[in-house]
Amino acid sequence: MDTVPFIPTQDDVPASPASDVGHRNQISPSRKRFRRRSSSSITMDQPLPSQATSCLDSSSEPRRDDKYYFCDGSCILQVGNTFFNVHRSILSQDSSSFFTLFTLPQGDIPEEGTSDERPIILQGDTPDEFRNFLWSLYALPHEIMMVRSSQIDLNRLIDVAKVASKYSFRSTESWALDAIQKYIERQPSPLFNPISPSTSFSFSSTVFAPPDSKAQISRLLRLAETCGHQKLLETMVSLLRQHMSTSLHYSYLAMTLADELDLRELRGLAYMEVLQRAVFISVHGDGRAEAEGEIQETPDGLERLVVSPIQQHRLLSGHYRLCRVWEKLRAVPLPFDHSSSCGSNWTQHSCMQNWIDFWKEKTRADGLLSLDSANVLGRLTFILKEFEKWGSVSYMHPDCKVVAKRTIHEKIRSIQESLPDYFYEGGEYL
Repeated sequence: MDTVPFIPTQDDVPASPASDVGHRNQISPSRKRFRRRSSSSITMDQPLPSQATSCLDSSSEPRRDDKYYFCDGSCILQVGNTFFNVHRSILSQDSSSFFTLFTLPQGDIPEEGTSDERPIILQGDTPDEFRNFLWSLYALPHEIMMVRSSQIDLNRLIDVAKVASKYSFRSTESWALDAIQKYIERQPSPLFNPISPSTSFSFSSTVFAPPDSKAQISRLLRLAETCGHQKLLETMVSLLRQHMSTSLHYSYLAMTLADELDLRELRGLAYMEVLQRAVFISVHGDGRAEAEGEIQETPDGLERLVVSPIQQHRLLSGHYRLCRVWEKLRAVPLPFDHSSSCGSNWTQHSCMQNWIDFWKEKTRADGLLSLDSANVLGRLTFILKEFEKWGSVSYMHPDCKVVAKRTIHEKIRSIQESLPDYFYEGGEYL
């Protein structure tokens, strides 16, 4: 069988990103296109479950790209239903995977990429993505400078970084990621701009997240995960955590992305936010026209969110586990070690009894009971604020007051750190 050239993947060349590249040979039907080996890793543009799409349109005939089919090009590529005729010298830059492809021996078979009938077929990209990537290779200086202006095309930069990472254009990938990082760090955040009144279709109690914003946030998180760009990942997680409370749309988006990308630092808070904000139901298989992520306002003014069955299970499990945690905390005040000064000039029994009385009183306070029983963090925060007010009264030794306050802080921090485990299969409650 003839040797089939292909662009190496991470399994074939160290430190090269996996790429889906195949070749078409109309002379020998026995030859097969190269396919990437299956992997459990997340691909950056994997859509949300309700948005699965195909990047290839087999129903239309391939056509030449209007901009990047150069008459003097030396390498014809097919992406989806589009031909690109570009220069091998350009594609070979930056020690890219194309450089490896072009140096592979061809044998006696006609060289691929020399005509529309024998293009090099790239799998897994869309024509728009690859066209945006080629822009980064052929752009003029004044076009590059626009990246630093307010006219930045974020979607184009995401495409550039994604395709550059896939084909090992390291410097191009770094340039695009740096430009993206600077853009999303602008104040106020360009990703979370509120919808203007003229375009808003929000309920009175609901702030809607612009669809473009949600799509870009999703792509940026997937991009950061795919490229291993920790700073971008941390920035996007931080921004989502800040804006989850402004819109249930962002809360649901954060919850779904945390599950998809296994983002522990986002999962707990996102699930907790949805648990506190919405009446949630699962998608039904009874013919109802409801999609995951759909949000409606109920007659009593609450927000009704449609979630997946697994998300519903996690939300209900988390609610149960957190309620159990609170019952234990309510029944037994947090223990703390008395200061040595308390034992020498104070009655430790009296100090502890005052602490127990305080705990019993505040765990039955109206302000605390108005919070959901699963909102352990909110209830502990309420107790902490009440203790700061009560602490000025000399019911406990001053040094013990400091220790007791620190104990509440430590419990809040402990639950915050373990919060993702309450909303996960096999998670344990404390």
